[in-house]
Amino acid sequence: MLLTDILPGKRDLTWDYAKQCGVNHAVLRLPETDGFDVTNFSHWQTIYKNLNDLEIKPVVIEPMPNYLHNHIKTGDSKRDWAIEQVIKMLPIMDSLDIRTICFNWMAHIGWLRTSESIIERGGSLVTGFDINDFKPTDKSITANELWENYEYFIKAVIPYAEKYNINLALHPDDPPLEKLGDVSRIMISLNNIEKAISGIVESKNLGVTMCQATYYMMGENLYHAIEKLKDKIFFIHFRNAVGNKLSFRETFHDNGELDMANLIRFYNKLGINVPIRVDHVPLFAGETQGVAGYSALGRLYAIGYLKGILEAVEKEGK
Repeated sequence: MLLTDILPGKRDLTWDYAKQCGVNHAVLRLPETDGFDVTNFSHWQTIYKNLNDLEIKPVVIEPMPNYLHNHIKTGDSKRDWAIEQVIKMLPIMDSLDIRTICFNWMAHIGWLRTSESIIERGGSLVTGFDINDFKPTDKSITANELWENYEYFIKAVIPYAEKYNINLALHPDDPPLEKLGDVSRIMISLNNIEKAISGIVESKNLGVTMCQATYYMMGENLYHAIEKLKDKIFFIHFRNAVGNKLSFRETFHDNGELDMANLIRFYNKLGINVPIRVDHVPLFAGETQGVAGYSALGRLYAIGYLKGILEAVEKEGK
């Protein structure tokens, strides 16, 4: 496995923390500001150089920039322009040897939590979702529209992904519910994910982000899903949780319902060797909440935990 951490395009303490933890590869979140043009190689090159100066190599882009992706998922009047911008990103990624982009198909409502202050171990705070606390929006989209928009996008982009050897790694819907109010969701089951990555176009460059806790919340047998998708897993989100798709909460990585060490052992057994990052961590005492689930101290704990498992499993195989 290639240990990574998600880092912003502008240097902050997370860059230093990652390096100090021994993380040498990055999942890069591109800036979504007027000063950054995703089609301008020099803008990318500046970020790449800054990371490289710290001896960190970006290997995954996550997310597909939302100011583009939102138009594509909803299929609005800016869709073709947005797809053109995404296509222009791919040769830049190729030239910098960034081989994977993580994208999702959650229109209008992205990954969603109804609480950011659920008490976990020792008084730490985690995020969670409960359908009874969900407040519908005035947005709407049907499942048919989502599938049509997805097909339009994939058929437009895959030829360029193949040309430049860029992997498109589809993230499941989180939470994996059929509807949130009048907003439909389609990437909510193993069958639908398989349809999305193999039933519309067949390409070696179209696969998945194995967000293991989300597949678990689907109600799928996680080990079965991993084995079925093993040749299509391009990226892993290492996350633990408790509950089901209607009501769940995040946990410390060592305190949920998923056997994290055994999952790493299973990936290794199947020969899955891809970038992996910790995801959705608790807020520790003394920290201030920024982006919920992405606080610094929780990530340090989770990275250390993951590093230990990776090293132990590697030694088991020798």
